[in-house]
Amino acid sequence: MQQHVATRYGAIPAAGPVERFPDGGVRSCVPAGPVVLHTALGPLVPQYSTDDVRRRTVASLTFHPDGGVRCLSLEERTPVRTPAGPLEVEMLTFHPGGALARAFPLNGKLSGYWTQDDEAGLAGPATLGTPLGPVAARLICARFGAGGRLAGLTLWPGEALEVPTPVGPVMARIGLAFGPGGALRSLEPDAPVEVPTPAGPVLAYDPDAVGVSGDVNSLVFGPGGAVERVTTVRTELHVRLAGGSHAVYAPRSRESLCGDTDREPVPMTLDFGPEALALRWGAGPPEVRVPLAGTALSTRPHLPFLNAGAALLRCGL
Repeated sequence: MQQHVATRYGAIPAAGPVERFPDGGVRSCVPAGPVVLHTALGPLVPQYSTDDVRRRTVASLTFHPDGGVRCLSLEERTPVRTPAGPLEVEMLTFHPGGALARAFPLNGKLSGYWTQDDEAGLAGPATLGTPLGPVAARLICARFGAGGRLAGLTLWPGEALEVPTPVGPVMARIGLAFGPGGALRSLEPDAPVEVPTPAGPVLAYDPDAVGVSGDVNSLVFGPGGAVERVTTVRTELHVRLAGGSHAVYAPRSRESLCGDTDREPVPMTLDFGPEALALRWGAGPPEVRVPLAGTALSTRPHLPFLNAGAALLRCGL
């Protein structure tokens, strides 16, 4: 049953249940017909129709508690002017207060009838202004801070670009993120690359990196440009404590997730804090903390995984 829902943008024809906040304000609704929302980015038309192949269901239009739009799937791909430059988008999210939070050039639904390759055919390169200069790449998403500054880019699967970093140029995949002041905060290396760290040189690469978001990456830089966190499968850490004891920490291995008899590396992450170095393996919490005071650190190549490169796991996970 269709009803009209009152919002700060005017009445919206809604199909089905309307979700509300405790004070009665609209939390979400499914548009049942065309309506124009006048936003900080200009007039935008929420999605109200379906597509049997790419967009089979109408996405809910959601709002913040203050009544401002939170997530907006568009009826058609629409050019908008973002703080980093013009971009054609199919979905937008907003911060409380109305500032743009994320811009998605595409918002298709993958299925047996519409594959990632089909969607990739629609993903043309976009050029945006970044703190590193203009960047042209196929994007899943551009993320912005509440103040309007570009906060990060998530790249399309298979896309890679050369990024100038405090340790030299690095080819990045998946994405890159910027700090509040605009400096490069993190990126995901596309292939093993040697980077200097307080412990010594490390071959940075995370074969387990998940290509869903470029907000959190395995190679992280501190405010001064020094490597603050790095993940590796090719480097081991040697530690000599003040008391003379010695320990070696290295990437581990596990039975292949593909179900064969081979083994594959479990990445080791080194997280350099002001007083201690934290070590973890895989996605778990830190398992070891090494005090930095009076400790001698050094690195060496880890030979069991010297050939572990940028190839994906054989089973495609």
